[in-house]
Amino acid sequence: MAKGKKIRLLIQLLSVLVSNANLKGFLTKSIYSGKAKSLCLPGLNCYSCPLAVASCPVGAFQAAVNSRKFSFSFYVTGFISLIGLLAGRLVCGYLCPFGFIQDLLFKIPLAKIRTRGKFDRILRFLKYIVLLLFVILIPIFVADRFGNGFPAFCKYICPAGSLEGGIPLVLLNKGLCSSIGFLFRWKMTLLVATLFLSLFIFRPFCKYICPLGAFYSFFNKISFLRLTHEKSKCTLCGKCGAVCPMQIKMPRSINSMECIRCGKCLDACENKSLSLFKLSLDLNKSRG
Repeated sequence: MAKGKKIRLLIQLLSVLVSNANLKGFLTKSIYSGKAKSLCLPGLNCYSCPLAVASCPVGAFQAAVNSRKFSFSFYVTGFISLIGLLAGRLVCGYLCPFGFIQDLLFKIPLAKIRTRGKFDRILRFLKYIVLLLFVILIPIFVADRFGNGFPAFCKYICPAGSLEGGIPLVLLNKGLCSSIGFLFRWKMTLLVATLFLSLFIFRPFCKYICPLGAFYSFFNKISFLRLTHEKSKCTLCGKCGAVCPMQIKMPRSINSMECIRCGKCLDACENKSLSLFKLSLDLNKSRG
C-alpha cells in the first residue's frame, strides 16, 4: 500500500472514531445531547446516531431554518464555508464517515462499473438539485399547520442517517420496532440501494446525491488545499487520469468540482508533477 493511501486510511479511521465516540449511547439507548452536540462536524454524520458526539452540518442547517425564530443559519453556513475554503472536497475524501463506508464496500473484489457518457454527467448535477431543493428551499418555505418546516433531506433521503441513526435506534428501542411505517421502509430501500451500488460504482452517493459534497465542490478551485500541476515535470503519460476513481480528466481538469482529493493521482504520478499543498510550495519557491 502506497504511503499516501495509508495516511488517508488512518485519517478516515480516526475521523469515524472521533465523530462517533459516544459508546455510552448504546448502553443507555439514547442520543448524546451534551455541549459538543452544538458543534458541527465537517462531514456527513447523523445527529441521531447513538454514537455521534456532534451535529451533521446538513441536519444542523435544516434545524435552524426550520425554526420560526430564524430565517437562515449563519453559524452553520459560515462553518462549512470556512471548511470549504480550507479544504474543498478533501472533506469528502478524508473526513466523511459515510464516504469511508462506500470506500470499504468498493474494495470488495467484484466486477466494477465505470460510469461514463452524457447520462453520467447529467446525473452528477442531481446533487446540486438535492442541495437547492431538499436542503434549502423546502425547509425554508414549506411548513406544517403549526408553522414549522421539516428537514426534507434528512427525513426523506439521507442514507447516512438511516444507517447511523435509524437502524440503531430501532434495534435499541422495542417500541419503535412495532411502529415502523412506510417512511422507514422507504429510507431502508434507499440505503440498501446505495450500499449495493457502492459495491460496483465508486461512491455513488457522493457522485450523484450528496448535498454537502455539492456545497464543498464550489470551493475546489480556490481552497487552501488544492492540487497543483507542474507542467515542466509532466510527461502526459495519462496515469493520473487512469486511476482517478471520480473519472476526472487529469491533469487537464485539475481541481474539478468532482475531485475529492483522494490522492490516487498523486501516488500514480511517477514524476511528482502533482502536489496538494500549493501555498507551501509557492512560499518555498519565493524563499529560494
